[in-house]
Amino acid sequence: MPADELEKFEDQFNQILNYAEILKQVDTTGIEPSPYVLPTSNVFREDVPQEGLSHEDAMKNAPEEHDGGFKVPRVIE
Repeated sequence: MPADELEKFEDQFNQILNYAEILKQVDTTGIEPSPYVLPTSNVFREDVPQEGLSHEDAMKNAPEEHDGGFKVPRVIE
């Protein structure tokens, strides 16, 4: 790694360490720990069962079929 990059990373690392020292001085008495910095909310839709594809429809786009399923290339370890 070039010396100028090492110097840049050293400066950035020292800034991080200095900031950590500042944070150590903050009085957090009575403040509950939180896993998140920002408020969170559930953005998922309600899980509602729906009709699936028929076997025939699912196999329409299969390049090849074998024993009623998709035929895929063999995986060799």
